[in-house]
Amino acid sequence: MRTILRNSIRWSVSIAVITFVLAALFSIVSTSILDGLSWGIGMFVVLVIVWIGIFFDMVGIAATAADEIPFHSMASNKVHGAKHSIQIIRNADRFASFCNDVIGDISGIISGAAAAIVIAELTLSFKMGVSSVLEYSISIIMTSVIAAMTVGGKAFGKSIAIRYSRDIIFQVGKLLYFLEKHTKIKLFKDKKRKKKKRK
Repeated sequence: MRTILRNSIRWSVSIAVITFVLAALFSIVSTSILDGLSWGIGMFVVLVIVWIGIFFDMVGIAATAADEIPFHSMASNKVHGAKHSIQIIRNADRFASFCNDVIGDISGIISGAAAAIVIAELTLSFKMGVSSVLEYSISIIMTSVIAAMTVGGKAFGKSIAIRYSRDIIFQVGKLLYFLEKHTKIKLFKDKKRKKKKRK
């Protein structure tokens, strides 16, 4: 019980630190990109951020919905990405937490902040100026559109993730295999090797 609690606390602290770093990084990047851009291009950037959140939310759901059994025969036949797919499914709680809570929530927060910058840029683009009522209306409309796209996109992504979970995780597994092969970075540690070393 203590080991489980200790591991949970360690994971919570590490994910909080990662979230802090990524949120700061995404915020700096999005603000620097939006600085000086027209409101039209700025809106496109906001939509890209929204779709990043939707994509990672879909991948996180797929990890919790996928079954590892179909990947065992693929792994025995040395199909690239099969072992990584199994690792994703076995670590579905942490993988989904990272995709849904970290990337997904950060995207939602950053898209909101970026939308505020775009709204300000839009109101300033009117040479004659705009009334407070019009500015308020533009703000409500753009915020509502972004919220609708985020919620609607995630709802659509969830249905796709549940239905095609195996295919989605296999593609992610192949991507992790490619990254590990060329960068030598392992996302998941081999638990079996750890146990052998302890023995």
